[in-house]
Amino acid sequence: MDKSIADSAAKNPMNKKFMFIFAALILVGGSYGTYKYIHSQAHETTDDAQVEKNMSPIIPRVGGYVSKVFVKDNDLVKKGDTLFVIDSQDYLVKVQEAQAALLAAESSFEVSKADVSATSANVAISDATVQSNSQSIEMAQIRAKQATNDYQRYENLYKNHSITKQQYEQALTAKLEAEKQVEVLKQQRNASASQRNAVVSKTAVASKQTSVAQANIERAKATLEAARLNLSYTVITASVDGQVSNVKIQPGQMVNPGAALFYIVDNTETWVVANFKETQLNKMRLGQKVEIKIDAYPDAPFEGEVNSFSPATGSRFSLLPPDNATGNFVKTVQRIPVKIKLTKNNQTENISLLRPGMNADVDVHVG
Repeated sequence: MDKSIADSAAKNPMNKKFMFIFAALILVGGSYGTYKYIHSQAHETTDDAQVEKNMSPIIPRVGGYVSKVFVKDNDLVKKGDTLFVIDSQDYLVKVQEAQAALLAAESSFEVSKADVSATSANVAISDATVQSNSQSIEMAQIRAKQATNDYQRYENLYKNHSITKQQYEQALTAKLEAEKQVEVLKQQRNASASQRNAVVSKTAVASKQTSVAQANIERAKATLEAARLNLSYTVITASVDGQVSNVKIQPGQMVNPGAALFYIVDNTETWVVANFKETQLNKMRLGQKVEIKIDAYPDAPFEGEVNSFSPATGSRFSLLPPDNATGNFVKTVQRIPVKIKLTKNNQTENISLLRPGMNADVDVHVG
């Protein structure tokens, strides 16, 4: 049978050619399979990778109507360049109101200080009056004591009929007048003391009013500073060097604070995020060399190194992460995002061609 096939092949040139092609295919397939196997022992590859850059959102801090736009789609900008301006008239009025409130608070503080000075002077006058009354009482008490002593002597002399009744009554009158003078001076001293206490209370109130006025000044200063900040926020500038995305705002458009209007793509740093299967991470380590091929520029090879590994699988960061406890568990191979940093060996002009979101193939040298 074999001899007949061989004879048939020798007689038929087409069979001989087919055998040759078949053997060549087996040789090439075996060689390729061997190469891929050997390559897989020292390399981990994936085509689930994209170029990434920092994208700074342009978010206004205050709302208002856009008065002027200074950039167009895809413009290159420098840090500090003005992107657009919001109508500032309302915010200027707020600044003027805050300035007026600060002036009013400062005036109120000065009035409170003057009140404190006046009441303090009144306290000093009251203290002097009380002290003067006390001294007068002491003198009156001395005179009253003298008058009492004279009265007692005159009383003994009158009993002995050594003096007249008129002299006795004069001594009694002098004694009573001296005692009455002491009582009057005491009442005046008490009135002065009460007045002093009232002045002291008024001084305490004036001091508290001064503290309140000082607090109002600080509050007015804070309000003025906030108004000035809001006024400065009407000019929106670039936070980084880069290239703006589609600018979808026009003069006269109303913008709200906190809403992202467009983006600035930062061109100073570029990296690649590759999503490897969890079964590929066994030999991968930080710092390993990576070959990167960008789909858009297949003839411009890039070099990188493994920079970091994601703390969780990509599915864990999704809007609805999978929950394996619900009873519908199906085991699937998960992917781990790996950040690959471009090295300094790459040409700058080649890196400038890269755009966020571009697809890439990466090859990590793990051997």
